[in-house]
Amino acid sequence: MKKDRKEMNQIKTLAALTVALAVCMPTANAGNWSLGASALVSPDPYRGKNDRVYPVPVVSYESDNFYFRTLAAGYYLWNDSSNRLSIDAFYSPLHFKPGDSDDQQMKQLNRRRSTMMAGMSYSHIEDWGTLRAMFAGDILDNSDGFVGDLAYLYRFSIDSWTLTPGAGMSWNSKDQNSYYYGVSRGESARSGLAEYNPSDSWSPYLELSANYNINPNWNAFFTGRYIRLANEVKNSPMVDKSYTGVLWTGVTYTFR
Repeated sequence: MKKDRKEMNQIKTLAALTVALAVCMPTANAGNWSLGASALVSPDPYRGKNDRVYPVPVVSYESDNFYFRTLAAGYYLWNDSSNRLSIDAFYSPLHFKPGDSDDQQMKQLNRRRSTMMAGMSYSHIEDWGTLRAMFAGDILDNSDGFVGDLAYLYRFSIDSWTLTPGAGMSWNSKDQNSYYYGVSRGESARSGLAEYNPSDSWSPYLELSANYNINPNWNAFFTGRYIRLANEVKNSPMVDKSYTGVLWTGVTYTFR
């Protein structure tokens, strides 16, 4: 049972990346539901964690005014062929549970809890590509932090394939980094890890999504993202990697 709980908590941590990549997923046409199954793998930056492959269900609904994508939902304030402005809410499962770590020093640290985030996002779509921006904050007062994202993407089609490469920068506020990657004086005394107080940070990333239309109802997708961790994150005594990312692939069925 202890092993099962550990695996479920790691799945929740990985799911945080699926929220960040929700805009890259295949979505239902207006007024339609899409259901699917997928598999996801991601390096965990925390010490004492192993990389694994996990199953992830895919559920999405899109209308002119509202969307739902697995762990995120939003209401469109502006939605036309060139602009999308929305109020968003999503579950951010990023957390750290000391008992899940194989590292004895990490076991002495305090727990970092998952939370709900809310904010706004905007996309501007032109023939030359898409500019995407997002800003959100913790609404459960766990980290009291904020996150942001700026990206450029270019979508093009080849026969039944749709490819979308992109590049961007993700931002974490000081409170966000301090909660998830900082080490307090008390934690340092218990664990032997150095006390650490990070500032805010910017992390660059590259991404690629590929969708293949099998037929009008069935769609296969692949998404990959490589994130270079900012110095404020990778210098944390809690972290033993300089990068993270995600590989995600699956199939969806759209009800028409």
